[in-house]
Amino acid sequence: MDSGLFKEILKARVYEVARRTPLDLAPTLSAASGNKVYIKREDLQPIFSFKIRGAYNKIAALSAEQLAKGVICASAGNHGQGVALSAKMLGIPAWVVMPTTTPEIKVQAVASYGAKVILVGDHYSQAYEHSLQLAQDTGATMIHPFDDPLVIAGQGTIGKEIVEDCPQLDCIFVPVGGGGLLAGVAIYIKALYPNVRIYGVEPVDSDAMARSVAAHERVVLKNVGVFADGVAVKQVGHHSFAICQTLVEGFIRVSTDEICSAIHDIYRETRTVVEPAGALSWAGAKAYIKSTGAKGQHIVTISSGANMNFERLQFVAERATVGAGRECLLAIKLAERPGSLKDFCTTILQGVSITEFNYRTSGATEAYILLGISLQHSAMHGRFIESLQQNGYEFHDLTANELAKEHVRHMVGGRAPQAIEEELYSFVFPERPGALADFLAVISHRWNISLFHYRSHGADYGRVLIAFEISPEERLDFERHLQQIGYPFSWESENPAYTLLL
Repeated sequence: MDSGLFKEILKARVYEVARRTPLDLAPTLSAASGNKVYIKREDLQPIFSFKIRGAYNKIAALSAEQLAKGVICASAGNHGQGVALSAKMLGIPAWVVMPTTTPEIKVQAVASYGAKVILVGDHYSQAYEHSLQLAQDTGATMIHPFDDPLVIAGQGTIGKEIVEDCPQLDCIFVPVGGGGLLAGVAIYIKALYPNVRIYGVEPVDSDAMARSVAAHERVVLKNVGVFADGVAVKQVGHHSFAICQTLVEGFIRVSTDEICSAIHDIYRETRTVVEPAGALSWAGAKAYIKSTGAKGQHIVTISSGANMNFERLQFVAERATVGAGRECLLAIKLAERPGSLKDFCTTILQGVSITEFNYRTSGATEAYILLGISLQHSAMHGRFIESLQQNGYEFHDLTANELAKEHVRHMVGGRAPQAIEEELYSFVFPERPGALADFLAVISHRWNISLFHYRSHGADYGRVLIAFEISPEERLDFERHLQQIGYPFSWESENPAYTLLL
């Protein structure tokens, strides 16, 4: 245990600007899980995020000379607000470099505290590189979002407050991006209560800390998930990694659907809409309770932030039902004959609540239905599948299929004519003005497009599905070209949602 950092937590300067947030018992979550579930309400901070703690503690410790030159950071949102508000409270200049993909609500929030906002690049890494150069040019002090002992100490005050309010604590679940929050909480709690179990929670597609601990060294992710943008970090901090690999019991990875379900749970409990990263903690605790059958434990979760873009709520609502096990999605094959659709509806769908029903013929002898079913409880999923099997229907369960949930259920159309050879790809691209046009300008001049689907979710990054008229022999050359463009992509030509429904 790092005794130096423990002492820094004890003397951390955070309450000149941050609040001592409540640790609220969650009656509904507790009753449903059979445990005492608590929510640490960091969404109630002045910037609606815990980041204010670490940012202020670091800035307040600067010398008078450093303060006079100001501070600078790179951020896609919450850390930038923390630095901007801290600088305002201390009366010093601040620069916040943000990607051009940053939603306007976050840009305005930073600017409202008086910081100068500079928009650079499509990604955080590009903004970070620019901030380093700007710090060198201006002499301003760089405030790192997580890889700094004083930032970690500021976040560690959350752990101090938790054990003061819940001394019977059994386990705590902490959201993980770069690891500053997890490291700070672990340092304090393990020093006083070594038997308390601490778990880090990460999205399945942004699990840099779990992978680093498993590899015994910091790894760099090639790509990171775009949904929980508050924890979308390719490499964890040097300081936080050293702490987490020795003090944390384990890591839990959760899916986008599980995060959306957790957002819904927290809303029902608190009437607050937290951001995806803010729901990670409860999503991890929920997965832990389900997998271990934990009962009668005192479980603490951290609602780490509530800077949610309003435009994303529709996406969250759609995916929350699947994440909570309240919806299943299936592709079902029907014989293309008079009365087959009527027979299916009368034998299979009696008494079933339908959320989705798309019918498309596939040649002269067969058709497929994309069917969404509302489930009152998870056991209904298995019973419905048994019904399909007993009645002799061929089907594919697409409930966990990202392509089906992200694109196919929102599309209209059928497969391309058999004469057309096509390959299907999904892409992630920066959600900024002109990004889609720039992407298509590079791609479409060489290869014809036979399918295209884009749907905005109000996020920093967009997802698009495109089929290109290329032969299988051309695929490797085509993908080399895609790699040069730099947008993350996945080959989807053998995905059942495509082969059966499009």
